[in-house]
Order: sequence, then C-alpha cells, then structure tokens
Amino acid sequence: MNSLEEMIEKVLVTVQAEELFSKKNLQQTIDAAENKACEINVPVTICISDLAGNPRMLYRMVDAKLVSLTLAPKKANSALMMQAPTKDLNKDTEPGGELYQMETMLEGKLVTFAGGIPIEFKGKIIGAIGVSGGLVSEDQLICETAVAAFLKGE
Repeated sequence: MNSLEEMIEKVLVTVQAEELFSKKNLQQTIDAAENKACEINVPVTICISDLAGNPRMLYRMVDAKLVSLTLAPKKANSALMMQAPTKDLNKDTEPGGELYQMETMLEGKLVTFAGGIPIEFKGKIIGAIGVSGGLVSEDQLICETAVAAFLKGE
C-alpha cells in the first residue's frame, strides 16, 4: 500500500469511527450497559469518551453512588492515557511495580482498578468507556458489555 492509500485508509477509519459516536449508538450503548447493570442489580454511572478524552455521553443510574460520577470519566480517561484496560494497570502501580506512584504523579487523574476499557476500532483506539458504582468486577462486566454494544454500531 502506498502512502496515499494509507492516508485514505486512515481518513476512512476516522470517519467510520466518528459515526460510532452518533447519538443513537451512544444511547444504545448506555441502554445495553444499563440493562446489564439492572440484570446484576448494580446501579452505576457510565461514561463514553472520545479519543480526546471528552465525555460524549455520561449517564448516572438512579441510586448509583455519587462518587461514580467522578470515577467513571476517570476510568475512561485512564484507559485512554494508558491505552489499556484499567484492570491491567493495578499490579504495575503497586509498591515494587514498574509504575509505582504513577497515580500520585498524575495528581489522582489515573485510576488503576477495573471498569475502564479503551475502544479499539480497526486496530486504532478511538475512545474509551468507564463504568463505576459496583464492585470492580461488576464494573468490568458492565463495561465489557458496553464496549461490545458500542462496536456493534447499529
């Protein structure tokens, strides 16, 4: 593939990715996450952010913990900054880990427990979803459900 073809491919991926951030797809993603949360009886806050870290949709379920309004966007942004699910960051940020004290150095902007997942589309990270309000394992399950729904892009 020559450089012009590569450039055209990048532009097409960017346009297709932006289409996934339509109001309809964002709402369907929130609905899928909320349905999973209701299924396991855990009220949460769900944040869908674009690549720049801007929340494109933020939704707090009735009775979700108030702290989840702060943590869900931080989980999404952490997944973006580190280009990895937040559940994979914990072991590296513990004492003795390669990234120990990184959370402190970033003034609390980094969350290193489950519930944040980058959204990868055609090999490119285009955004992230963060979920907070339950146990970290519950947040992770709901977040995985949300990412799968988002990528369906119906």
